[in-house]
Amino acid sequence: MTDDAPERSRRAFLRSAGTVAGGTAAAGAAGTAAAQEEDGGGGGGKPDYGGWLSDVGNFSTTEDFRGQDEVTVEVGVEGNGDYWAFGPPAMYVDPGTTIIWEWTGRGGGHNVVGENDDYSSGPSTGEAGTTFERTFDEAGIHKYYCDPHLSVGMKGAVVVGEDYPTVSTGGNTGPVVPESAKLLGVSSGFVMTAVLGCTYFFMKYGGDYGDES
Repeated sequence: MTDDAPERSRRAFLRSAGTVAGGTAAAGAAGTAAAQEEDGGGGGGKPDYGGWLSDVGNFSTTEDFRGQDEVTVEVGVEGNGDYWAFGPPAMYVDPGTTIIWEWTGRGGGHNVVGENDDYSSGPSTGEAGTTFERTFDEAGIHKYYCDPHLSVGMKGAVVVGEDYPTVSTGGNTGPVVPESAKLLGVSSGFVMTAVLGCTYFFMKYGGDYGDES
């Protein structure tokens, strides 16, 4: 062993500790991004559709169109056993956004009707290129459907602004800890354990655990 072996060992120890800490920071950032995605991309929370989209075959997530003045929804896309779906079926938009429904010409005759029948595109039609538009100014969840295909799940929803019903946390009476914070806590514990282990090894063997090339 040469005289500078302990010094090289100390440098290796510090580099190892730095690598672990860097990995923890990256894991924490990834957890924060995942939490934002689950939370509606930083909006008011995950929308509570009240089961409205539970039987919509092509619904998997609420797509984000905030920042756009107009958004087009296709009427008659594949879903629910045929071309009996809206595409996309659910979206986030800003107040004042105009939704333009455009017919694809597939799946027979369709129309667009507000959940409470407060607006309608009129009688169903299967003509491709037909359009119907409506501007949503009021914040909240605005639901709609296709009258001829309501029973098979041809429904949609427009989430306007950030003031809308959100999914309940399930009756948790204590403080809610974000998933990113939980991940950071676990990662921090791992770092502490790793550093203490390296320190013990360093002290036990006096830094002499092999030369570095």
